[in-house]
Amino acid sequence: MLNLSKENNVLITPGKYQSITNVARRPHYKLLNRIIIGFLLFSIGCLFLPWTQNVSGSGAVTTLKPDQRPQTVHNAIAGRIEKWFVQEGDFVKKGDTILFITEIKEDYLDPNLIGNTKQQVDAKKMAVESYGDKVNSLDTQAASLGTERQLKLKQAQNKIKQAILKIKSDSMDLQAVKTQLRIAQTQFDRSVALNKEGLKPLTDVEQKRLKLQESEAYIITQENKLLSSMNELINARVEINRITAEYSEKISKSKSDKFTALSTQYDTEAQVNKLQNQYMNYSIRNGLYYITAPQSGYINRALLAGLGETIKEGTPIVSIMPESYDIAVETYVEPIDLPLIHRGAKVRVWFDGWPRIVFSGWPGLSYGTFGGKVVAIENFISANGKYRILVSPENPNEKWPKELSIGAGAQSIALLETVPIWYEIWRNLNGFPPNYYVGQKEANGKDKK
Repeated sequence: MLNLSKENNVLITPGKYQSITNVARRPHYKLLNRIIIGFLLFSIGCLFLPWTQNVSGSGAVTTLKPDQRPQTVHNAIAGRIEKWFVQEGDFVKKGDTILFITEIKEDYLDPNLIGNTKQQVDAKKMAVESYGDKVNSLDTQAASLGTERQLKLKQAQNKIKQAILKIKSDSMDLQAVKTQLRIAQTQFDRSVALNKEGLKPLTDVEQKRLKLQESEAYIITQENKLLSSMNELINARVEINRITAEYSEKISKSKSDKFTALSTQYDTEAQVNKLQNQYMNYSIRNGLYYITAPQSGYINRALLAGLGETIKEGTPIVSIMPESYDIAVETYVEPIDLPLIHRGAKVRVWFDGWPRIVFSGWPGLSYGTFGGKVVAIENFISANGKYRILVSPENPNEKWPKELSIGAGAQSIALLETVPIWYEIWRNLNGFPPNYYVGQKEANGKDKK
């Protein structure tokens, strides 16, 4: 047990013991105290140093424009590989031949397919011209029939007029004959009366009877002539109807033949257009046997090999890297950091394989980083659960390395607002988001508004 009673407690005086005095008088303890106090003062001072808030991301090197990125060349038609004109690493210009294939479909195996199709097109064109000439001939025929009908109708109308005049003439003759008959009858009656009185001989009576009979016979003849003239008038009118019906039928038949020829002509023209379409398709297909480079660049990799291999439509042939391109970096940020980034925001980028010393809060003290700016922000989340950001060089004077290859790894930090270090520590301890950075131009625009 410990004896803690007051009677046994002894007060120890430091100066009484030499060893304690020697230890207390050592100078390095004072130096240590000064160092600790100085470090504390330095640490407190560092808390007031400026710190640039940032959003980090990782990605890879790419190109700024879609047409400058590596692409694969595909074949448009199925075929058999016959000859290669390039090898991996070759530089090709736009339009240079990469591969030659031959036809494998039976519909296009004829070596004279284009020439035969051209002959069919020419033959159909001549048929169209023939039908056109036939239509013109039928138009001429219809016009001639119309002219002939007019002449025939005029001729028939003239006959009607003649028949009418003849009827009038015969009517007048009939009236004259009737008058003569009445006179002959009167003379016959007078002669009979005078003969009874003995004033006229019987021969005179016989003569008057004969004349009366002749007048009666002549009136019948004249009536027949009048009826004949009336029949001629009726026949002339019937002739007009016949002519009208006959030529209407002929003209209708001519027009029907014309429309039939026009229908055949239009159908033939449609066949000509179809054959011309086939001819152009065959001509274009004939040019697709040679697979050419869509743009100037380097052959990265041949995706097919060998000769005689059959390939389908749309099969990748080779991969081409364009000759010239504008470099950029695609980086991915967390969804929580996406609202803090806007187009035109400043970004510091460093690349795999390039030495660097990075201070995320002090970009000015970093080494091996390059300036960039955000040019595009993807509004739909990527498969990795992050949002894609496209960064391009910011300052033309601060060029990115020429030796960069497409697909190389890259890291980025998007610079936000500058705050004291104590504020950044306090923000992280409380889980607050970084302050949204607003550019000078954007801020001035809001002030003006």
